[in-house]
Amino acid sequence: MTTFRVQDFIDGQQSRSIHFRILAICTFVMFVDGFDIFLVGKIAPAIARGLGEAPAAMTLVFFLQQIGLAIGAFVAPPLADRYGRKRMLVACSLAFGVLTLVASMATTITEFAIIRGLSGIFLSGGLPMAISLLAEHSPRARRGVFISIAFAGYSAGGAAGGAAAAWLIDAYGWQSGFWLGGVMPLLGALVMLLALPESVQFLASRNPADRRIAPILRRLAPGIELTGHEVFVAADGSSNAQKARLLDIFRGGRARATAVLWMACVLSMGTIALMAAWLPTFFQEMAGIPIQRFAVLAMLGFFGGLVGTLTMGWLFDRIRASRLIPAYYFGLAGMILMLSIVPFEAPFFLGALLAYNFFQTGGQTGLNTMMTRIYPASMRSTGLGWAGGMGRIGGVILPLFGGLALASHFSLQTTLTIIAVLPLTVGLLVLMIPDLARAEPVSQPKPATA
Repeated sequence: MTTFRVQDFIDGQQSRSIHFRILAICTFVMFVDGFDIFLVGKIAPAIARGLGEAPAAMTLVFFLQQIGLAIGAFVAPPLADRYGRKRMLVACSLAFGVLTLVASMATTITEFAIIRGLSGIFLSGGLPMAISLLAEHSPRARRGVFISIAFAGYSAGGAAGGAAAAWLIDAYGWQSGFWLGGVMPLLGALVMLLALPESVQFLASRNPADRRIAPILRRLAPGIELTGHEVFVAADGSSNAQKARLLDIFRGGRARATAVLWMACVLSMGTIALMAAWLPTFFQEMAGIPIQRFAVLAMLGFFGGLVGTLTMGWLFDRIRASRLIPAYYFGLAGMILMLSIVPFEAPFFLGALLAYNFFQTGGQTGLNTMMTRIYPASMRSTGLGWAGGMGRIGGVILPLFGGLALASHFSLQTTLTIIAVLPLTVGLLVLMIPDLARAEPVSQPKPATA
């Protein structure tokens, strides 16, 4: 028998068509996530009118959707570490697609809110599972870039939700957005069943003699020679078929990294939710800038986020993560301050807004990419999922500050100065993470006689 180290083999590969196929499928999963998560917020007034309610009644929808997203982030990824990334991605996509189509048939706000809460359970698991699967099939030299492209798909999905709101809602009603949002994951599930391989690292960590591993390796490298007597081991060197447990993300020297990552995600994702929910209102109520005028510039901010995501991916493969990611968050803190100082009419305001999106989206992408290195295959989805779940909690709590700032009649500069402390703290937290994510030399697989 010979020992075959799967990740060493994958890291030594050149990018092939199958890598780009996996990238395309995972990017589509992320696109659907971005589209559906932000769709409700973009068309909330139309939904409320269509169901005979005032826009304020949508509060229940947002609350239950966030609860569902948090539950899904905690529950679905550990199941992917137990039953497989592909299997759970397909199951979540099917369930979410059906529930989204059902949501279009709701007749009351309460019905709609309950369905969106259930949908969120299946929606939030897609991101950590897709990123885990992509990371486990990507050569190390391209991993950061591949993951950043997938996150760009998430941003593009959010922008596409705005396009759907602009082009479809007036002509076909609010339901049309959910028809599209329901059909896409169903099509994605079909494509995944036919064209997406299971993670080889996951299979090796569960059963080193799994017969599904060799055919996938041959698809990754058609010229590979396998004798049929290999014992396949994952990146952590484990050759025991063990079920992943939640406490594993705190073991093996990862306790401090996990605790710090959770705090960083609470603040990072909470800041994103806070700014997304309140920034236009801050400018209207504190600076007299109409929401419509701010929205025009905010749409252009998408391009800053796209460049930030792709740039983070390129740099991540070249610079130590524990130094690169803090630089993004320190830059984000600076740009939040600049938004409060630069006059809205000044040409540089758009530049500050683009830079704000650049650092915000790129920083969160860096955090998620770092986690793919900290957590081995046997617990990767769990690690990403629970960190994301903690971030969802931050997304529920931190936006409460927006209402407090308005009720307390804070100035725009005071409000944004307080908020700028959040990404500054994230940057300092990342500096405290043990260097478990430092890149290791890429080596070719060297089977060793057992």
